Amino acid sequence: VQLVESGGGLVQPGGSLRLSCAASGFTFSSYVMGWFRQAPGKEREFVAGVWWNNFNTDYDDSVKGRFTISRDNAKNTVYLQMNSLKPEDTAVYYCAAGRGQAVSRMVTAYSYWGQGTQVTVSS
Repeated sequence: VQLVESGGGLVQPGGSLRLSCAASGFTFSSYVMGWFRQAPGKEREFVAGVWWNNFNTDYDDSVKGRFTISRDNAKNTVYLQMNSLKPEDTAVYYCAAGRGQAVSRMVTAYSYWGQGTQVTVSS
């Protein structure tokens, strides 16, 4: 099983980034996919999640209206489009895969994790 994130980097406040997570080694379309983030000295926190289709999604209030999660089951890839970025969005972003009947905000609901990609929002 592999989850490989890409697309992180340094961006100015108000800018945009698109994260990608390529999955392999499991039946991608059967899994809930989530994005989490962890800032230095803080716990890992839920950002967004998507069920097997793109019609069932969930977002943390801090990113609602700015971030969009989507998935392409044909490409085994999940995306996180991040707009209007703020300095407080700075963190390592992780994608995760979990079996479930709905999107969960709990870290423990996800079985597989990527290695993370750094997002830094700074002028």
